[in-house]
Amino acid sequence: MSALTKRIERDPYVSRVASVPEIVDRVDPVVYARPGTTGPLTPEQVAQYDRQGFLEIDGLFDAEELAAMLTELERLQRAQAELDPETLILEPQGQELRSIFAIHTQSRLFARLARDERLVGIARYLLGDDVYVHQSRLNYKPGFFGKEFYWHSDFETWHIEDGMPRMRALSCSLTLTRNTEYNGPLMLIPGSHRRYVRCVGETPDEHYKQSLRKQEYGVPDPDSLRALYEEGGIVAPTGEAGKLIIFDCNVMHGSNSNISPLPRSNVFLVYNSVSNRLVAPFGNKPPRPEFLATRRSYEVLEPVSGRLV
Repeated sequence: MSALTKRIERDPYVSRVASVPEIVDRVDPVVYARPGTTGPLTPEQVAQYDRQGFLEIDGLFDAEELAAMLTELERLQRAQAELDPETLILEPQGQELRSIFAIHTQSRLFARLARDERLVGIARYLLGDDVYVHQSRLNYKPGFFGKEFYWHSDFETWHIEDGMPRMRALSCSLTLTRNTEYNGPLMLIPGSHRRYVRCVGETPDEHYKQSLRKQEYGVPDPDSLRALYEEGGIVAPTGEAGKLIIFDCNVMHGSNSNISPLPRSNVFLVYNSVSNRLVAPFGNKPPRPEFLATRRSYEVLEPVSGRLV
């Protein structure tokens, strides 16, 4: 038995160790809610999430709440000197702000959003467990200058670089500006969450310092992407501000550059099951910083009801 075979037996989500990529089947559930239990989603919504790996919901937050979040997003952009400089990520080859990480620890409004029962309730239901914030950020995607986020599975990175054991996490992306077909909207490959791409290339030391601006390791190869596309196609949700896109941690997704005049901004919250807390990274490198992957400041979320403002 080869050393690689032994590693795969111990860890079904081995990646970045072989010389050629490989697509394998997922071994974890998608929906962890107990059969027959009721929750904040309809049976049809749960079935769609299970089948496609993502779900779109409109109208969860009202116009006043969305306006307050957009105002806070713009305020934080002007108040960069008051924020942890390590959490500020600039566009590749530019000085425009790309993302602010750990926003639930640096903004009272977004800390409240992270605990909102409209989000936490969905996360707890789909993951079948109490949850905590694994990662949070604001994505700015400025007009003319916002560069692409290349195709990737979040779980591949979270597993290899952060030590997330299994696929029991999800992301909530709430759009704060209009998403159109030309300002670099999120793109997803339906059904790709049921497959796992073992990527090639050994992870460099402190990879995150480059990957947050432009990721080059832990990204799928063209042949694997083509195979996933042929199985599921590509969906790019568009619409007015306020669309919530919930997607499984293993969905293949990305976005194009934004060369339009319109920014494409969103708040991004990742919820992880408390039963799936981080261990040592599976890529045998030191863990990434706390602002990217909650490890020491872990806190079970108690959902808060009521409007944000």
